[in-house]
Parts: sequence; C-alpha cells; structure tokens
Amino acid sequence: MDKWLTEIQALPVWKNWDNSIVLITFASLVLWISWRLLYSRLYILTEKTRVDWDNLLLHALQTPVTVLIWCWPASISVGLLLDDMVESELNWLLTLKQMLFILCFIWVFLRLIHNIEQHVLSTKKRDETTVQAIAKIARLAFILTGLLSLMQTFGLSLSGLLTFGGVGGLVVGFAAKDLLSNFFGGLMIYFDRPFKVGDWIRSPDRNIEGTVERIGWRMTIIRTFDKRPLYVPNAVFSHIVVENPSRMLNRRIYETIGLRYDDAEKVSRIIQDVKTMLETHPDIDASQTLIVNFNAFGPSSLDFFIYTFTKTVNWIKYHEVKQDILLRVMTIIHQHDADIAYPTQILKLEPESSGSSEGHVFHPQG
Repeated sequence: MDKWLTEIQALPVWKNWDNSIVLITFASLVLWISWRLLYSRLYILTEKTRVDWDNLLLHALQTPVTVLIWCWPASISVGLLLDDMVESELNWLLTLKQMLFILCFIWVFLRLIHNIEQHVLSTKKRDETTVQAIAKIARLAFILTGLLSLMQTFGLSLSGLLTFGGVGGLVVGFAAKDLLSNFFGGLMIYFDRPFKVGDWIRSPDRNIEGTVERIGWRMTIIRTFDKRPLYVPNAVFSHIVVENPSRMLNRRIYETIGLRYDDAEKVSRIIQDVKTMLETHPDIDASQTLIVNFNAFGPSSLDFFIYTFTKTVNWIKYHEVKQDILLRVMTIIHQHDADIAYPTQILKLEPESSGSSEGHVFHPQG
C-alpha cells in the first residue's frame, strides 16, 4: 500500500496539475471580468437605441453566459485532474461539457421568450391570451428540443426514442385521457379564441359566469361577480355554450311605459317627441334599430315601448345612459300635461236594500 501511494505521488500530475488549474481559473476570472465590461458597454449602447429587442436579448444572455464562463473551465480542470489520475478515457467529461452547452443554450432562449412576453404584455397593444399562448408553445418547443438533444448526447438513438415515444404516448394517452382532453381544450381556447383574459363570460348550460382571470393548459380561472374564484377544466368548454357579453357591439334599452287613459289624445305627440329625443341623443346609436310605438291597451294604462341601443357596452355607463333616457321620457310626458299610469281598480258596490235601485261606484287609486 505504501509503495502504491509513493508511485502516485511521484506522478508528474502532482507536480503540475495545480499550476494548470490555477491558470485555467485565472483565465476564467479574466474572461468573466471582460464579459462584465463588455456587458456594461453593450448595455449603454442598447439603452440609446429606439428598439427594445436588443435590450431583451442582452438581458437574456447575462446570467447564462456568466454560468458558462465559470462552469466550462471548471469541467476542463476536472478533466485535467482526473485524466492524469485514471488511465481509462473519461468520456463522461465530454458529455458533461455538451450538456452544459445545451442547457445554457436552452436557458438563453427561455429567458428571451419570457422577456419578450413581459415586454409585449406591458405595451398592452396585443391580445394577452394570444401572447401567452405563443410564449407557452415556444417554451414547450425549446424544452422538447433540449431534451432530445440531451438524450442524443447520452448516446440514445432518436429514431428508436421516437418509436418508443409513439407506443408510450398511446399508453399514456389512455391513462391520462382527461388530462389530454383538458390540454386540447386549452389549445381550442387559444386558437378559436371564444374569450380572452379579462372578458366577461357566462354559460347558459352551466352555472358559470364571471371575468376570465387566467387561461392555463389544464384549467381556466374565472372570477365570479361575488369575487369567488371558479376553476373550470378546459375540456368543459368543448361541449358547452359560452356567451361572451364583453364582445357586444351595443347594449339594448327595452322599456314599456304606460300612460293614463285620460291622456289618450296626447299619446301620439308624446311618442313622437320621445322618438325625436332618442334620435338626437348623443349616447344612442341611431344607426341601430330604434322603435317607439304604442303597443297595447293595458288594464289601467295605454302602453308604449322604447326599443333602442346605446353606443357604450360598459355596464356602468349603460345604466347611466338608461337613467338619463328614462328621466327625459318622464319630462316629455309632464310637458304634455300627462302622467305615467299606475295600477287602479274600479269597485262597484251593489245596494244592500231591495228598495234601493241606485248603486255606488268607487274609484280607489293606488
């Protein structure tokens, strides 16, 4: 045993390996300092440009390049040390270097995709759902590419791997059909775009109504109007009817108003003035259907209806416009010395005594 240790200590590696590793480490330090100086200079230059893509790319490169500068020479140092100590060829060191390069390459693109996604969403010029869908698909594509490259680095045959993946995918598909149905349901939402993040949606088939907060690969999060989160699997949207009120072009005002029977001769003039008011109202879309007509003889009123559309689709603004319309209608009715009818009843009281032939009629109001 002592003789074996003596022979190991007499090897040239124990005399020179420390100098080689120190030199590599020093070179890594110099390279890292150079990269920091170059990054600072490039950062100043990119800040002066009008485009933002160079900033996003430079930020994506910062950390992966730094990791590569330190880890790549470290793997070389480990190779120098162990290659002299062990007589067999260490192919795993070459594999480690290739893995490091592939991982850093994928890391750069994932950071770049994230930066671009956040930049596009911050500008608010693109549809949020579409941007997130494209970013997720791009991440998935690069991750799969990286995994296949790593497997090939380990010596696995891609053709055999793909064949096995086809058979294995069939088995996994049967075992996780619900998960896959949710995944493809998410793809359907992304490509068909029946709704997007921020839309108010509801389903007549299910008790689903609220604002879409997030569309994931497996489920969609909807915030109901009483502020409760609703988690809906994406597969549900493939077989239910979804209504999207957020995409309405107009909101409808449909009201029936009753006039007193005593104001029968004033009905036509009131209807004409109300129609003129609606046609000139700044918040009413006169290009849409606009109807003001006498509609029915009610039990205690002469009914006419208003059917028109507002320009706004905002729920709060719509009710403000509707309130203004109804107040103006009431003002027009009063200008014609008429009034809005309210339920009345006429009671006929029969005389109690047979000798009296005169009846009494009572007209209560209210």
